[in-house]
Amino acid sequence: MPPATSPASGRPARFAAVDVVRGLAILAMVAYHLAWDLYYLGFTATDVMAEPGWIGFQRAILSSFLLLVGAALVLGHGRFIRWPAFWRRFAVLVAAALLVSAGTYAVFPEYFVFFGVLHAIALFSLCALPLLRAPLWLLLALAAAFLLVPLLLVVPEFSDRRLAWIGLWAETPPTTDIVPLFPWFGVVLAGVAAMRLLLASPWRPLLESWRPTRWSRWLAVAGRWSLVIYVLHQPLLFGGLTLLAQLQQPTALPGNVATFTQSCEAGCSETGRPGDYCQRYCSCALEQVEAGDLWSLLEANTETAAAQGALASVRQLCSAMAE
Repeated sequence: MPPATSPASGRPARFAAVDVVRGLAILAMVAYHLAWDLYYLGFTATDVMAEPGWIGFQRAILSSFLLLVGAALVLGHGRFIRWPAFWRRFAVLVAAALLVSAGTYAVFPEYFVFFGVLHAIALFSLCALPLLRAPLWLLLALAAAFLLVPLLLVVPEFSDRRLAWIGLWAETPPTTDIVPLFPWFGVVLAGVAAMRLLLASPWRPLLESWRPTRWSRWLAVAGRWSLVIYVLHQPLLFGGLTLLAQLQQPTALPGNVATFTQSCEAGCSETGRPGDYCQRYCSCALEQVEAGDLWSLLEANTETAAAQGALASVRQLCSAMAE
């Protein structure tokens, strides 16, 4: 059964339930990024990049977004591809993705986002268009292949940034966010298949007729403006918290910075690590020490559990970021 269209305009009907789910997803992502910012800037000790619960939360958020990408493609282009509307949306996604890359490069040049969620949504939307009306068995087979191949195949060359967008790498490339083709395009294809099955099921009339209640209406609004929220929320959160951190914490002396960097890189080199790794590691470590105001711990060389735990967290994070 084809997607519904608006009688007045002929455009695909907008399903409020999809907007509400997208609104929940974008607000969950805001919450995750807030927790990441609080840890990075030293306000909390919860490392969301290492805690299993937070890792699962982040992957669930990403999965929900990509499922909704597939579902929205079916609703918008399942009967026929509306090329002008598609290219407008595609251009906005590409522009927003480039803005994210530029912004993260300005703040984290060693770990900037070169293929994050917006880059992925743009590419995956384009790749999924020819498959919107493919047989369901083929969609499900392709989705399973994209999800399972990374478990069976590793290509060390794909760790290079120029190829990392494919996935299948041996080591995660240095970046704060990456959403590669394998396995995540499989989630988009699963979303395409799921929406097609839903539209052909007895649940379709309920989906079409459902309207947000008072408590969920604001979620539907957030869902309709999810791209704007995504682009703006992190600069506002990170900028505001960075300002607050600077007001609360003393600035490191330039001499401390130079001594720390020299000592760190010398110690790293003694472990046999290459110079570019040591530069990335020590740059990350310096950022963490400054953000968490850990200079007093380094100077005192204290052996307390709290101090050693804080420094161990820095080493763990920066080792992962430098790989």
